[in-house]
Amino acid sequence: MFKTILIVGSGGFIGSVARFYVSKLNLHVDFLSIPVGTLLVNVLGCFIIGFLTGIADKSAILTVEWRMFLMVGICGGFTTFSSFANENLMLLHNGLILSILLYTGLSIFLGFTAVYLGYVTSNLL
Repeated sequence: MFKTILIVGSGGFIGSVARFYVSKLNLHVDFLSIPVGTLLVNVLGCFIIGFLTGIADKSAILTVEWRMFLMVGICGGFTTFSSFANENLMLLHNGLILSILLYTGLSIFLGFTAVYLGYVTSNLL
């Protein structure tokens, strides 16, 4: 178990540092006031985790340890949005379309609501 924690943590460190640098694009690129760096992180992270999932499905080349390092560690540290998108892919593989819609809708609505409520609550202090 400790070995897995070190594997995931090492990948998470790399992913988090990469996210920090890519997200700095938010300071330099202005496209319709969209946070371009964060958008790039989310889309790139989704592509990478989808690519790795495809490889893992077709081949034994990615051991459990490598999947933990790359998918949970690096991709998870880079963006949890990639994990969210990958979970939706797994729901799709299982034919659970209603679950995809519910999970996606709730994640966006509740996530935005929680951010807003956290912000409003902080203003009460």
